[in-house]
Amino acid sequence: MKIADESVVSFHYTLKNDGGKVLDSSDGQEPLVYLHGSGGIVPGLEEALNGRGKGDKFNVSLPPEKGYGVRDERLVQKIPQDQFPNGGSDVKPGMQFQVNSPGGPMVLTVTAVTNGEVTVDANPELAGQTLHFDIEVTDVRKATADEMSHGHAHGPGGHHHG
Repeated sequence: MKIADESVVSFHYTLKNDGGKVLDSSDGQEPLVYLHGSGGIVPGLEEALNGRGKGDKFNVSLPPEKGYGVRDERLVQKIPQDQFPNGGSDVKPGMQFQVNSPGGPMVLTVTAVTNGEVTVDANPELAGQTLHFDIEVTDVRKATADEMSHGHAHGPGGHHHG
């Protein structure tokens, strides 16, 4: 079976940056499982997987526009430190907070704490970066009616309902 919309795909991956540094990998873990066509992975990777089959191995490089997007400096803001719980005394660079925005939940990463101000960045961590993937497709199957109605894969490696 070839990968197309309404198929559940399992694959192993290694993600590297332009310098060849491994940023993420499924090595030593279960493969990543997703419902093709549901937007569950970055757009360029979904495009690259389209039409592939079990056993296919390939490499693909994705520009930011096909990955996590281009950095948007409007998503970097300074917030008074006293707006955080406990007056922001325990806020440190690298901490992340989830906030509700008009566009839905958004993750803010603290990049600096100086002079009573906290600089936060809502850009995805990999925004603006070219992504280099090594892929091995381990399984492709037709999605069940439940998976289609829920918009994601179920079962091993996929989403579980408790």
